[in-house]
Amino acid sequence: MKRDEGGRVAGKVALVTGGAAGLGEAIARLLAREGARVMVTDIDEESGARVAADIGEAARFRRLDVTDEAQWVSVIGDVMAEFGRLDVLVNNAGISEPGNIEDESYDHWKRVMTVNADSVFLGCKHAVRAMKEGGGGSIVNIASALALKAGAMFVAYCASKAAVTILTKSVALHCAENGYNIRCNSVHPGAIETPMFERYLDMAVGDREATRKFFESQHPLGRVGKPDDIAYAVVYLASDESGFVTGEELCVDGGNVIS
Repeated sequence: MKRDEGGRVAGKVALVTGGAAGLGEAIARLLAREGARVMVTDIDEESGARVAADIGEAARFRRLDVTDEAQWVSVIGDVMAEFGRLDVLVNNAGISEPGNIEDESYDHWKRVMTVNADSVFLGCKHAVRAMKEGGGGSIVNIASALALKAGAMFVAYCASKAAVTILTKSVALHCAENGYNIRCNSVHPGAIETPMFERYLDMAVGDREATRKFFESQHPLGRVGKPDDIAYAVVYLASDESGFVTGEELCVDGGNVIS
């Protein structure tokens, strides 16, 4: 198998959703450091543009509401026009707010499913078309440890990320069976130090530090993760190193799922 030269993803073109902060920002930055050209996308135009500018010539920014199919078509068209190909899609954008089966509203349920699951369907659908033109590629869908080990307080989030998990496998099979040379895998983070995690701490009833220690205790390695823990997993799946890996669930959760 030919390995990437001059970087683990040298010469590849990647599109990252939710790239303005948190996991998406870390993923975009690491992909660029490892040799990829990156289209950073987000609904937060100011922060997204800042990330792309800070990365430098290897990056561009486009606004993308991942729930809008027309915007997906437009942004992937921009990628093809700007870079000539699409090799990597990272479906990272998502939302998470707590809610159990008794307290969750139907409107919020639908919103979470739309942002977290429908958007991944749209991204995969239109990325496959573009990747076929270039001879193949890698789709990486950011799911969650809570897709595999449910939490009572996150009924909509768990369901949406479980949908991403099985959608990933369906896409992987379709592409493999049709000889497209397109791989599709999911990454399942545990608790990671991102703005989303900080919001959970802010929402805690009582001592913020005690809540943090509770999250740490749920991971056998004894800590919460860093954004780069996820970014390195994504780079592996985006690179030729994982050329025989498709339809898989890569847990990056400090052992949470197996505990």
